[in-house]
Amino acid sequence: MIDLVLLRENPDLFKASQEARGLPVGLVDEILAADSARRAAITAFEDARAEQKSFSSQIATAAKEDKPALIAQGKEKSARVKALQAESDEATFAFEALAAKLPNLIIDGIPAGGEENFATLKTVGEPRDFSIDGFEPLDHLEIGEKLRAIDTQRGTKVSGARFHYLTGFGAKLEMALLNLARDVAEDAGFCPTITPTLVKPEVMRGTGFLGEHADEVYRLEADDLFLVGTSEVPLAGYHMDEIIDLEDGPLRYAGISSCYRREAGSYGKDTRGIIRVHQFQKVEMFSYVQVEQAEAEHDRMLALQEKMLQLCELPYRVIDTAAGDLGDSAARKYDCEAWVPTQGTYRELTSTSNCTTFQARRLQIRERHSGATRPVATLNGTMANTRWLVPILENHQQADGSVTVPAALRPYLGGMVAQGPEGPRFER
Repeated sequence: MIDLVLLRENPDLFKASQEARGLPVGLVDEILAADSARRAAITAFEDARAEQKSFSSQIATAAKEDKPALIAQGKEKSARVKALQAESDEATFAFEALAAKLPNLIIDGIPAGGEENFATLKTVGEPRDFSIDGFEPLDHLEIGEKLRAIDTQRGTKVSGARFHYLTGFGAKLEMALLNLARDVAEDAGFCPTITPTLVKPEVMRGTGFLGEHADEVYRLEADDLFLVGTSEVPLAGYHMDEIIDLEDGPLRYAGISSCYRREAGSYGKDTRGIIRVHQFQKVEMFSYVQVEQAEAEHDRMLALQEKMLQLCELPYRVIDTAAGDLGDSAARKYDCEAWVPTQGTYRELTSTSNCTTFQARRLQIRERHSGATRPVATLNGTMANTRWLVPILENHQQADGSVTVPAALRPYLGGMVAQGPEGPRFER
């Protein structure tokens, strides 16, 4: 789960990481104590088992009259071995339970603190001044309803709160966006991959999604399967229990899937429209890389996300997420947030996380290196999802009620330049 050698040699590094995340520092000492108890129990068991084997060979060569006493002693030794094995198993279980609570070691230099303590790395583009155009902007739901593109009322009727239908222009715009994201990712070397949306517990647990945020995940109890909130999960499990070859460079995948999130703990937040919903579509980058290449791959993913935002002609900012706002598996996370005019703020559209070796250790994904095997690094990053429709509709709306289609999306919509209440307009 974690680099035990590093933990034993430099526990203060992990304590500093815990402190930056706002999590209990004492957990590190508890894990070290459990590790020591586990190793002692394993040693005692193995020593007793070796002694038992040696004693068994003595019985085989002993005189007939001595065997009854030796057999009795052998039974006592056997009982002791079983007891020590039980103690060893119990100590190992206690250690693993504690170690599973320790999130990934953060990368030095990221901001400490909670959600509000992020650092803004850059701001690109200027928010649109609608007063120049002489009208008050509508929010994405009003636009979507006028264009018959978004239907939340029937989504609620059929499935409950935080569900919606995308119809007509809404459906076509989302598919255009996802296809553009797939093409940008594929041009950058990411293999398009349609993933399962149901995974086994060991895969969900291995990626770190059954820790602090387990209440966000849908579980099908009858089948003991989980619905994924991102294709990061099945893509991380794709090479589970494998030794992979990274000599020719990273293995890169672009996962395409429906995603499901319970949105537990968000009661009353973003209930209007499609900002925070239970089901959405997504294109997700995922990379397996050598540990030395992880930070460079992280920068590369961020650059691709920025490219997508620029192609969609959206003002945005890039933030370095604070340690306390990271998931368990992330050592560093960058978010790209697009400007939403009617909210007067930036909202998250993409995130990209460097998970270093955290997920690979849990999922037993290794590479051959210097005559041995070692864990690889894994990284993930959003290319596009349903939420992107929010800033696209709001930033590109016009006074006549139409929405201008960003130039990069037009080929995916048959050359459509704009969609208005009266219908689409195409390039001539």
